[in-house]
Amino acid sequence: MESQKKMMVVFGLLAAVFLESVAAQTAHVVGGSVGWTIPQNGAQEYVTWASGQKFMVGDVLIFNFATDTHDVVQVPKASFDSCSSANPIGSTITTGPANITLTAAGDHYYICTFGRHCQSGQKLVITVSASATSPGASPSAPTPMSPPPPTTTATPTTPSPTSDAPCPPVQAPSPSTKTTGPTASTTPGSTVLPPSSSSPAVGAGFVLCLLPLVMGLFF
Repeated sequence: MESQKKMMVVFGLLAAVFLESVAAQTAHVVGGSVGWTIPQNGAQEYVTWASGQKFMVGDVLIFNFATDTHDVVQVPKASFDSCSSANPIGSTITTGPANITLTAAGDHYYICTFGRHCQSGQKLVITVSASATSPGASPSAPTPMSPPPPTTTATPTTPSPTSDAPCPPVQAPSPSTKTTGPTASTTPGSTVLPPSSSSPAVGAGFVLCLLPLVMGLFF
């Protein structure tokens, strides 16, 4: 059962490749409705027809003609210009219709060798372009990407000690008693001293003000 599944998968892949290759081919009927014959307008007839076509590697040329009345053979440019079959490229096809597959890119030249058919205009030149899947087509080079700019890392700086650090407000000690009325008289010979500046609240505020300076010096 497992082997049958594998065979079905392989068969499906082959069928897909075959269908893709067939769909990529284009069949060109040489001369259109005129076919492969002595054209009434001379060689310009096939020049005009070829100018409206796009030939790719893998396409097929169909030369429609009656057997024993015409033939077709591929020749080099010199033989094409002189209508000579002395240097044929491949065999001369005498049975119509003839199907010729385009296997290479470049200029292709075809003539009929019957009598003076070629001199009368029964000759064809086409230019074949390489398809995207043909071996001769070179893949386009990837566009180089510019490297990202270097990332700069900011060096952390040690905060310098400052004397602008806010100090907690120092509250002056409030008097314990509030006198009303006439000012009490003091005892003669005794001196009234102002509040001492070394009270606990003032000392704590001073220490808090000096703490940032000390930390900045050691850290």
